[in-house]
Amino acid sequence: MQLDDLYRRVIMDHYKNPRNRGKLDESAVTVNLNNPTCGDSISLQLEIQDGVVKQAKFTGEGCSISMSSASMMTEAVQGKTLDEALALAERFSSFIKGEPMEFEELEDIESLSGVSKFPARIKCATLSWNALRKGIELEKQQ
Repeated sequence: MQLDDLYRRVIMDHYKNPRNRGKLDESAVTVNLNNPTCGDSISLQLEIQDGVVKQAKFTGEGCSISMSSASMMTEAVQGKTLDEALALAERFSSFIKGEPMEFEELEDIESLSGVSKFPARIKCATLSWNALRKGIELEKQQ
């Protein structure tokens, strides 16, 4: 099996069987973002306690890249401090633009490496990560 085929399977698995899809209660930090270019939208909710992301859930609709990236991101940030989650978002941003990087936290993220070859799809992959950044900013402002 080719690596590209394996990556496609991982992306499609997260798309068809998203992890952490759903809603948290109204006390969660909530960020709604959309990508008007392609119509992707996400509502990210974060339960943050003592500076740690206890839970992350999302709802939304969009392409397989956008939704699988959201699924992977919510898995990766749970249990991380806000600073660790922000650092992970920064690493992902560099990675999705083509910088080589490994993600020990969640190897599935590496399946999105091919997105860098399609600049129009970078916004799809980063939508949920941008929502994460905004959610952490909101939490730190409180």
